[in-house]
Amino acid sequence: MTVRRTVFGRPLRGVAFDVAVAALVVLVSVAAAVNQPGGWAATAVGLGMAVALLFRRTHPSAVTVAVAVLALIQVIARWGPLIYDVAVLIALYSVVKYGRRLRDGVLAGAVAAVGVLLAAAQTPNVIQWWVTALWYALVTGAVWLVALNVRTRRLYVLSLEERATTLEREREAESRAAVAEERTRIARELHDVVAHSMAVMIVQADGARFMLDRDPAQARTAVKVVADTGRQALEEMRRLVGVLRDAGPAGADGADGLAVAADPEHRRLALAELPDLLARFDDAGLHVRRTVTGAPPALPPGLELTVYRVVQEALTNALKHAGVGAGVEVVLSYTAEAVVVRVVDDGRGRPLVSPAPSGGHGLLGMRERVTVYDGSLTAGPRLTGGWQVEVRLPLPSEPATEVIAA
Repeated sequence: MTVRRTVFGRPLRGVAFDVAVAALVVLVSVAAAVNQPGGWAATAVGLGMAVALLFRRTHPSAVTVAVAVLALIQVIARWGPLIYDVAVLIALYSVVKYGRRLRDGVLAGAVAAVGVLLAAAQTPNVIQWWVTALWYALVTGAVWLVALNVRTRRLYVLSLEERATTLEREREAESRAAVAEERTRIARELHDVVAHSMAVMIVQADGARFMLDRDPAQARTAVKVVADTGRQALEEMRRLVGVLRDAGPAGADGADGLAVAADPEHRRLALAELPDLLARFDDAGLHVRRTVTGAPPALPPGLELTVYRVVQEALTNALKHAGVGAGVEVVLSYTAEAVVVRVVDDGRGRPLVSPAPSGGHGLLGMRERVTVYDGSLTAGPRLTGGWQVEVRLPLPSEPATEVIAA
């Protein structure tokens, strides 16, 4: 990190340069005090110009006005152009380069032109007047053009720096948004892996506890479901943690690296594994029936994951709220425009003595997934009893880079 030394809020190098310029004007003013017209009075004018130049960066317009007034005093006194009048050119250069508005530099150039005419008017004959006026005009114009060129380059560099700063802020904001989105995605994935499996395990464990003496065979079956569900949850948790480790720190790959690394895990949960999911809930005590209408098209992996997770969430809610023994119908309808998922339970299961705690994010999580693909979700009780969840997911019109809805 570079430390910039400042004096009164100004860079030390700039202050030192301005002091050196003012000291040069003071030196030539004092050195010529004896021989120049006006003597020490003219020297006082030069000293005033030197003091004014100390503020040429911070107050360029005011410095130019002060130097112009002192130069006018010199013209009125008919002391003629003196060596310290280089301060006039320095003030002109400063107002063009550092002035807030270019209009100030143009006005200073006009004043300098008038000063050229007044200075040339002190020559004794016409020919010398023309030569003097032309010389002063060339020098003044050259200084003004050089200052304008430097100002243009300076503003261009400042604009590039400002643009770079803006882009850096935008990148940081995008990075923070991506990290927040990844946190939401991971939280949603953890909910799917843990909450659904834990709900099934709690239901089966309670059932095994109550059936242990009455029906040991059924209790053993329930315990087997608990073990199988736990192993599967542990396997998915290991995969998820492996994805987080492989993605590296946020500073290296960032949220994008995590999303890319997670793609293979997203693709693993496809609709081909939906029968296994239904079988697990059937073993857990639900009477699940699946109906498929239409020819299943080739769906993007992210859309397949969304369908899988919606069915998983709906079946988990049915097991927790409708109870063991409830009948559930899972309907998948495929058309050319959309995929419709409908999960309906009859609400006739046995109520749980100790129901699994609910985090209250099931429907919210489903709605977030569906919204990613511009889908719609309706959920609510049925008039004949039970609960119904219906999701409609429009199919993409053409292949595109998809968003994985974790």
